[in-house]
Amino acid sequence: MSPIDQEKQTRVGADVSAGDVERPPLSVLKRDGRRLPFDDARIRSALRRAFGAVYGPPLALHELVLDELVESIEAEIADRFGGSDGAGGTGAGRTGAAIKIYEIQNVVEHALLESGEYAVAQAYIDYRVQRDLARSRATDVNQSIGRLLEKEQAVVNENANKDSDVFNTQRDLTAGAVGKAIGLRMLPPHVANAHTKGDLHYHDLDYHPYAPMTNCCLIDFDTMLAQGFRIGNAQVDPPRSIQTATAQISQIIANVSSSQYGGCSVNRIDELLAPYAAINRAKHQADAERWNVDEEQRNAYVEEKTRKDIYDAMQSLEYEINTLFTSNGQTPFTSVGFGLGTGWLEREIQRAILQIRILGLGGERRTAIFPKLIFTLKRGLNLEPSDPNYDIKLLAVECATERMYPDVLSYDTIVKLTGGFTMPMGCRSFLPAWVDDEGRNVVEGRMNLGVVTLNLPRIALEANGDQNVFWSLLAERLQTVRDALVYRVQRCAEAVPANAPILYVHGAFGRRLAPTDEVDELFRDGRATVSLGYIGLYETATAFYGGRWENDPEAKEFTLRVLRRLADSAAKWTDRYGYRFSVYSTPSESLTDRFCRLDAARFGSVPDITDKEYYTNSFHYDVRKNPTPFEKLDFEKDYPPYASGGFIHYCEYPVLRTNPKALEAVWDYAYDRIGYLGTNTPIDRCHLCGFVGDFSPTARGFACPGCGNTDPRSCDVVKRTCGYLGNPQQRPMVHGRHVEISSRVKHLTVD
Repeated sequence: MSPIDQEKQTRVGADVSAGDVERPPLSVLKRDGRRLPFDDARIRSALRRAFGAVYGPPLALHELVLDELVESIEAEIADRFGGSDGAGGTGAGRTGAAIKIYEIQNVVEHALLESGEYAVAQAYIDYRVQRDLARSRATDVNQSIGRLLEKEQAVVNENANKDSDVFNTQRDLTAGAVGKAIGLRMLPPHVANAHTKGDLHYHDLDYHPYAPMTNCCLIDFDTMLAQGFRIGNAQVDPPRSIQTATAQISQIIANVSSSQYGGCSVNRIDELLAPYAAINRAKHQADAERWNVDEEQRNAYVEEKTRKDIYDAMQSLEYEINTLFTSNGQTPFTSVGFGLGTGWLEREIQRAILQIRILGLGGERRTAIFPKLIFTLKRGLNLEPSDPNYDIKLLAVECATERMYPDVLSYDTIVKLTGGFTMPMGCRSFLPAWVDDEGRNVVEGRMNLGVVTLNLPRIALEANGDQNVFWSLLAERLQTVRDALVYRVQRCAEAVPANAPILYVHGAFGRRLAPTDEVDELFRDGRATVSLGYIGLYETATAFYGGRWENDPEAKEFTLRVLRRLADSAAKWTDRYGYRFSVYSTPSESLTDRFCRLDAARFGSVPDITDKEYYTNSFHYDVRKNPTPFEKLDFEKDYPPYASGGFIHYCEYPVLRTNPKALEAVWDYAYDRIGYLGTNTPIDRCHLCGFVGDFSPTARGFACPGCGNTDPRSCDVVKRTCGYLGNPQQRPMVHGRHVEISSRVKHLTVD
């Protein structure tokens, strides 16, 4: 029995920061079954919202009325339920009464009516009715399908790399709408309620928990290629050339991506493929000897033929990944890591990857969206001019100025953050170092079980300037997030190997399970992660310190304290349940919009918080401030140590093609400070007038500044969307599509 199965016998209700505490005798029975302490602050907040809806800001004149109303409501509750001790505050009583939420609402409504605040009473009732309708609609399949048929933008454009005009994508969106409605019914009621309200976000609800699918992974390509594997009706033998190896990799990627909902990665592909390129080289060596090629020409002949095989194989992989469609109607979210190989074959593979990406796809040389390229920098190998692979680094810099990829990993900093070197799974989800029972450090074949993201700005807004209230609310919300994550693990463990043979039986997840084995053995004891996400650290601090707090040490320490609280909670859950809970700086191309939209409806337009119409993702510097890359990296470097389960930094630049040294300078500066850095630079292309640079944003896409062209067939518009690149010209995204990027650097030069 797993630790979580053992835990099922006890209701999950411990305070995440201080252990279990005795509940006050007077408590509130919520609609979702939770029993919470009575707190008059919740009544005051609801009344303040209703008064604001009627009278608008400022509400200072109404605070005395609010005080009188809350006092009379508490007195009525004490009279009806015997719960007050006469001291006010939380109203903890002596009788142990449990008040149902609708009973409190009835008291509030009557208090408003008796005080003559008829319009406020109507606003209070209307809000409650709308909340009830929203809860019902969220689990109504017909409502979900209706939103899809009406092509509601937040539904059809939720994922920037899904084209909602394509049949198989439409089918997946339809299935996803049904999956979300059913999934909400399957979730613990208080988790479903928190997701619907926007207190938290249960990621990928269209796939999970309806199906017990996992999220992202590092595929164990090394073992699969070496030992062979099975896909469908075909038993695939180990490859005997680099061309066959890359073909098999693309097939594995397609099948794995159809068996999970997150991204997948090829770890250290240069070193992975070198043995298969060596088979090609040995064949060419034998051919040269067979045909009596002149000995002085033989080495050159063998190298040239092998180099051509490597280039062709890597080009085929590039095209195959970009032309694949998984069962969910999108190109597989794939990342390819490389850069640490030192031999001739490894160097040629690295060089081919970069040269092919620089060249582009097709006759128009469009920028490849996938795979995401991740190049590893390492001191003594490729970082400095005296290093043996420095020439490859220069080629990587050139590639990034032309195509934005590769992103870069700083080897030594990644080791400090995660305990060992690893590349991310898909976009930015990192695994901590893990040693198996035989003492081996295992990287490939591991996975993430899903993410639940906490809406931090909402907690700050609800606290209304009181940090004590903020920490209390944070502790309460973390309990709900914990329950949601525990449920994710439980649901994933209910899968059987036959559900996803490529993952569990044929080697993608490392161990090859028998049909009767429990998949949970691949998840326990830190082999997998399940992640606590967060969003809007900038807005959270803004609620207490104003919109320009970045240089305020007290404000910065407050944000670090928030992340430390999340990290401490994740560590306690790990010890308690036996699974690795990690803190994840969340990928959320649509969540930045969703949370802000819900909070704007609830709190109105709050300067520097909801008025922007988006929230800043994770720990990122406010995109409107225009720091230099060096200032931005110095500011952000303090956060990933507390969020090592997922992180990425970005710097945004003007056109860099004529100044690659500027980008190299930032890479070098970042090396000892941060672990993972992405590049944003204008690379849009118009094939009508030849313009290359940054297209102008419009309401429904982007336009060429040179000729006004907006036709995606004759222009190539590529923007970074949540870690990956995307084509917003073809699939316009919801508002907030650029909130992850860093601030634009107007002038960056390096002599």
